[in-house]
Amino acid sequence: MSAHAHGPYDDAMSSGTDPADAHRSQQRAEARLDVAASVLALLADRTRLALLERLGRGEADVTTLTGATGAARPSVSQHLAKLRLAGLVTTRKDGRRVVYSLRHGHLRRLVDEALNVADHQIAHLPPHD
Repeated sequence: MSAHAHGPYDDAMSSGTDPADAHRSQQRAEARLDVAASVLALLADRTRLALLERLGRGEADVTTLTGATGAARPSVSQHLAKLRLAGLVTTRKDGRRVVYSLRHGHLRRLVDEALNVADHQIAHLPPHD
């Protein structure tokens, strides 16, 4: 073993990788975790999760989404604005209506998996007397 302390760039140097590339790679990895955590934080709200679950079945307007979630229309609009600003949903105009849809299928699969975990947890709850 060498006498010097093992630093964060020693592996990069020994493998022939530029230390700047190793640093950028670490920054990307950290940014990836930060973005994933923020997406999961948005999903941690029951109304937003219900909105995303409904949008996973196809695009919908605010009236449809209000009915699907049971939340008040102003609340639905606020949650949709957060999801839109986060880049998780997109909008398009259909006459005077604004129609929402999921930005990509990855989000639908993430919501589906979260709900599958919930189904599994519920199925294993002890029965109530």
